[in-house]
Amino acid sequence: MSSSPEPVIDAQLAVALDALLAEQSVTRAAARLHTSPAAMSRTLARLRRVLQDPLLVRAGQAMVPTPRAEALREEAAAVVRRLGALLAPGAGVDPAALRATFTLQTADVVVAALAPGLLRLAGREAPGVSFRFRAEDLEAGPALRDGRIDLEIGSIDHADPETQVEELVTLRLVAAVRPGHPLTEGPLTAVRLAAAEHVGVSRRGRFTGPLDTALAERNLHRRVAVVLPSHLAAMTLAAGSDAVCLVPTALPGAGPSPLTDTATALGLCLLDIPLPLPPLTIGMAWHPRHAADGGHHWLRDAVRRALRAPGSPAA
Repeated sequence: MSSSPEPVIDAQLAVALDALLAEQSVTRAAARLHTSPAAMSRTLARLRRVLQDPLLVRAGQAMVPTPRAEALREEAAAVVRRLGALLAPGAGVDPAALRATFTLQTADVVVAALAPGLLRLAGREAPGVSFRFRAEDLEAGPALRDGRIDLEIGSIDHADPETQVEELVTLRLVAAVRPGHPLTEGPLTAVRLAAAEHVGVSRRGRFTGPLDTALAERNLHRRVAVVLPSHLAAMTLAAGSDAVCLVPTALPGAGPSPLTDTATALGLCLLDIPLPLPPLTIGMAWHPRHAADGGHHWLRDAVRRALRAPGSPAA
């Protein structure tokens, strides 16, 4: 002789049962769950069939729970609380409880601007978090997809449809030279800029960029004496020679940018380029599987705050 099957209650029925037992009223339970009294009445009828108990019975103008309902009340409430915790957005995580190492891929100039602020924020809010910075040596789309990196920060130039991208700050390029450089004497013109010796920065060894395009429109060409893979190395070379290096800085009126701190620390003079160059947008990219993760949510917010200049308005 087979035993009768155990009653099966899905998540929606569990939530409705909790509301009905807590409110002891079809109308109030319907209002609590933002549904109609008629729909809640049908749900109560279904619960009665599944649990084989009337659950709530009429007593004058009110409804009262049956002994079975009384026995189920606390358990139903506990189930709903557990469901809420299970389905709650991960953004509600307590940063102080995080124990994680995040891998970020970005250029060295961004690391120099970002790392101090990130470490300060982690020390105050998430002391169990560590950071691993990687140079731009991986193809970011696949690396984000397979989890080799958690966040890419920089000029996002890949267009994987699944990648989520957020713009962080828009910058412009200026010319950085050592103190006393000939270009610091008198107005900087396109002709004088083109005649100077330049150091380029390219991971792929390219000698040309947006400045060359702008100069070519005026039938001017510059000499790039050396191409380096590192912005920091290029700025160091500019600080100790007559080479001109391009450095990203904030747009006019936007206030100082942490991305210029390294150039300032090296003593470089920043000169406005008298040519229309396209703006440089720094953003961050991540795989959508991290979109609702609480730890990753904290990481993205920390990056936003670390790249924001002191005294600038909150993003």
